[in-house]
Amino acid sequence: LPCRGELDLDSVRASIVDLIEQDAERRGDGTSIAGTFVRLSWHCAGTYQAADNSGGSNGARMRFDPEASYGNNAGLDKARAALEPIKKKHPEISYSDLYTFSGVVAVENAGGPKIPFKTGRVDDENGEKSDPRDRLPNADMGSKAKTIEHMRDIFGRMGFSDQEMVALLGAHAMGRCHTDASGFWGPWTNAETAFSNEYFRLLLEERWSPKYSHNGKVWRGPDQYEDSTGNLMMLPSDMVLLADPVFRKWVEIYAKDEDRFFKDFASAFSKLLHLGLPFSPVKPWYQIW
Repeated sequence: LPCRGELDLDSVRASIVDLIEQDAERRGDGTSIAGTFVRLSWHCAGTYQAADNSGGSNGARMRFDPEASYGNNAGLDKARAALEPIKKKHPEISYSDLYTFSGVVAVENAGGPKIPFKTGRVDDENGEKSDPRDRLPNADMGSKAKTIEHMRDIFGRMGFSDQEMVALLGAHAMGRCHTDASGFWGPWTNAETAFSNEYFRLLLEERWSPKYSHNGKVWRGPDQYEDSTGNLMMLPSDMVLLADPVFRKWVEIYAKDEDRFFKDFASAFSKLLHLGLPFSPVKPWYQIW
């Protein structure tokens, strides 16, 4: 057993799993907060800029403005609030470790791959180091060409390749969009609490068309796409994965090979959560023996 004051990550994991399962039971509609925890961890880390080693998960500055008010962080205050009792129960874990670890647990508990993860992030006391500009990726830049360019800019700024970017977007297998947060509506897959390669398969196999109506009324939200049933959706940033030949190559690989997707996602997601940190979750090869 850990000493008093020492972090027991297995105990924190159990608390997060309990929270996800209790939330799912309370909702009773096949959804849960798990997908939102993946988004929380993603957005906590996704501000990283390799050029000056700024941003990233260290500090958990998304608790403060300007990051708390980034348009792309809308609705994440609910996820942070949901984790507050766990922070009180385990005061030895930093907010930045807790937010990023919640996404790791959500993926693994949903049947996804094991994500290499290391604790040691230190919280900041304010948002002074944050960029006042929203550094997170937008779902639509007005055209396919501009959206493709934007995605390469954002992920390239963090140090990701096209392949790693496509793998990371596979997290859209989980969760859904909410009109009161992003303005978009609906889940990407029919099993939004399960981690799988279904996002890629559906992207390729379904017929996606612009959404014009919702529940019998004219759709007045931002541009998005829907399948033939109107129950599933894709964002403009999802659809451009089919338009760009390099992106599409990886969509096709991951749609056919879930093991390859799991392997590549685990690597890219772990990399994302540790960007800018002075330590790595994986030992160098020469330290393994």
